[in-house]
Amino acid sequence: MSAAPAGPVATADVAPSGSDTAPDGVEQIVLGHGRHRLGAWRAAPASGATRSVLVAVHGRAMSPGYFAGPVAPHTSLLALATSLGHTVLAVERPGYGLSRAALPQGLPLAEQAGLLRRSLADYTERHPVGAGFFLLGHSDGGKTALHLAGEPWSGATPLDRLLGLDLNGCGWHYAPAAAHFPDTLAGGAGELNWGPLRLYPGGTFRASRALLREVPAAEEADTGRWPARFPAAAARVRCPVRLTFGAYEGWWRLDRDELAAVAASFTGTRRPAVERLPEAGHNLSLGLAAPLYHARALAFLEECLAASSDVPR
Repeated sequence: MSAAPAGPVATADVAPSGSDTAPDGVEQIVLGHGRHRLGAWRAAPASGATRSVLVAVHGRAMSPGYFAGPVAPHTSLLALATSLGHTVLAVERPGYGLSRAALPQGLPLAEQAGLLRRSLADYTERHPVGAGFFLLGHSDGGKTALHLAGEPWSGATPLDRLLGLDLNGCGWHYAPAAAHFPDTLAGGAGELNWGPLRLYPGGTFRASRALLREVPAAEEADTGRWPARFPAAAARVRCPVRLTFGAYEGWWRLDRDELAAVAASFTGTRRPAVERLPEAGHNLSLGLAAPLYHARALAFLEECLAASSDVPR
């Protein structure tokens, strides 16, 4: 759930489909075959070798440019991950971007995950994946990433190995203030999406308008059902998991008992770490706290790589 903020700096909470341009060094590619092709931004390390592929999954009403840091690109996920030798594959979820014409209604979140899984299999036919894939999902993209982590991954080779799952801005139960928004995301949700405006660099909201997309109807209809579906989706995950919420996160219930229940839902893997990031709102990758969040997410990736190298193959 990521839309423009309320107040005089925004024209709407959810803007019509826009167009953002990939920065220098980022290749726009097509994943999959036939009718259900997906667009993606691919940023590879300057060295040409890749240690792993970080699959970045954007949130509701957003696009891959979210991960490119429209105001501070040098602190973006793309820039920091590639500097450490990882390839970043920022995908357009089904119903967004390239796939909008073929899937005008989009797909429910679990079906999005199935299509993304097939698209990643196609990716492995043409590009190196290093030690395997690592998923990072924001908000509604985190829901898709959670479903994707529960898809079959054999782990037998790097081409079918899921190293870990990093979720941010994605919880279980909606906060009382957000209870009337999930089905429609009607106007007024800006404060939930952003929190205090001081958390963001100057020019963030103007630059972010180019990132906004119309929400596909199937995804919108699926949003209110999430609390009922979270436990089963979490239980299917077998890889290491980390969750992050900004201190000013407004969408989710985040009291101590709720966060303990969220962590306990991941019964198929070790209990995940749950972090509250200070001076951050819902859109972690666009705020002043973005460098800290990205550094910690990438440190978690390093932990997952080390753990993966210890497992006999």
